[in-house]
Amino acid sequence: MRATNMKNTISKAMLHHLAPVAAVALLLTATAYAAAPGITGTTFNLTAQPAYISQPDGQAIYSWGYGCSSGSVPAFAPASLSTAPFCNTMQVPGPTLIVTENAPFTVNLTNNLPTAAGNTSILFPGLQLTSVTSGTPGLLTQEAAPSGTVTYHLVATSPGTRAYYSGTQGDLQVEMGLYGAIIVLPSSSPAGCTAVGSVAAHYVAPGNSAESDFRLAPAAYDHPRTCYDREYLFQFSEMDPNIHSQALAQVSARAGCVAGAVGCSLNVPTEPYHPNYFMINGRSMPDDMDTNYATQYPHQPYNGNPHMHPGEQVLLRIIGQGRWQHPFHEHGNHVRILGRDGNLIVSSSSATQLAGPLLFTTTTTPGQAMDGIFYWTGKGLNWDAYGHHPGSADPVATLPCTPDANGYNTGTLTAINYYEWCQDHNKPMQAAPFGDVAGGGPVTLPDANLFTNGAWYGGSAYLGPNATVRATGPTGSTPPSGTIANSPTGEAGFAFMWHSHNEREITTNNIFPGGMLMMMLVDSREFVIDESN
Repeated sequence: MRATNMKNTISKAMLHHLAPVAAVALLLTATAYAAAPGITGTTFNLTAQPAYISQPDGQAIYSWGYGCSSGSVPAFAPASLSTAPFCNTMQVPGPTLIVTENAPFTVNLTNNLPTAAGNTSILFPGLQLTSVTSGTPGLLTQEAAPSGTVTYHLVATSPGTRAYYSGTQGDLQVEMGLYGAIIVLPSSSPAGCTAVGSVAAHYVAPGNSAESDFRLAPAAYDHPRTCYDREYLFQFSEMDPNIHSQALAQVSARAGCVAGAVGCSLNVPTEPYHPNYFMINGRSMPDDMDTNYATQYPHQPYNGNPHMHPGEQVLLRIIGQGRWQHPFHEHGNHVRILGRDGNLIVSSSSATQLAGPLLFTTTTTPGQAMDGIFYWTGKGLNWDAYGHHPGSADPVATLPCTPDANGYNTGTLTAINYYEWCQDHNKPMQAAPFGDVAGGGPVTLPDANLFTNGAWYGGSAYLGPNATVRATGPTGSTPPSGTIANSPTGEAGFAFMWHSHNEREITTNNIFPGGMLMMMLVDSREFVIDESN
């Protein structure tokens, strides 16, 4: 189903699977995903200015944000984007800056905030600031006065994901939205990584066109153990609307004041702090599952809607951009951390091995960035996730599974069940899907009469076309209700809820569901994942 339809379905189902279940399967269609879009180059012309950003409860919140200076024409990445990306003069988070290791670059910042807001600036933690031209001295860095400009000359000496944010009155300006991400790509490709654009990098299904490669680089770091197949950037932040409304009231009261004059300044209290909005890339669920660069979010261009095929190495770029620590949990598997703030975590005993931890929750410390790998294969489900049925006349339902040394079916790259965990091959879900007692299979699904919302059921427990009818029960399908109620009828996959483990943070202004919540969608390999928007 399209992202908008999926949003409605999830809302109707009330997301009763928030408890740590292994997976919830949904009918999906590959239409609008995330990737890690941004702007590239060696000179970035940015501005800081106000606008309103939207929330799912209908509120438009007065905010400040970085954006592209009026008249600038940035280059966008990844190169495979087919939509019309935009970089407005204000967005939250700010434009993702994509640069290359050891390549100098320049950031020109023009201060177009209200005069009463005073100076503004940018801090680039973890990057080498070689020089600053123009601007005025500030407490932490050189600043841009109202209507003025400051120029930062920088070099990123190591790859990885990092944050940038205001270095001026950070308790107010970062809260108002002045933050963004920098992705530093390795200057060369480590041995063994598949080159960007190579057909072998992603699965190509028979009868389908090649799946475009939306990676920014073959690896996250200068190390062969950091190769990856897909990547997504997630910036977690929260927002206290009371602070924003007070800032708007004071800005309005001081409209037309002269910079530096008595009373031409803001005195917005930032404590006590009571955030009501919790965001991923500037959007709350379900808005974060709409497309990148969606026209309905002109100041929130980036989404949070990851997809993958079984067995793929998915690079997660994660940044804590707010004042709170956010314990974000990725259902389906732990996340193997590669590095933090551009520092690769290498084993103390072997330079060829990595030593990053496996995290149950990627807890984001304010200002900290991390890179990690997520993957899912179906190992350990104890049933055949592809719905193979040895008695079927359907050749797709009788595909073989030949284990490699690790137990996975990897002998034929073009097989639909590439990377299937062969120990569970040909295990039926159950012969009689109703009730609480298993009927011939290792797993018992809940009674669909209880676990349902109208025509919606928790979903298919299988991957791929017609998978819902490959292991048939008395009703003709497993599970018996609702698995084909949402079109298209031919695609089934797994949906893992990814969400904050702070229960308040999965609300929008205290309304559930919302906030820091999204879905990782695992599509069968015969379906092309299109990340062009």
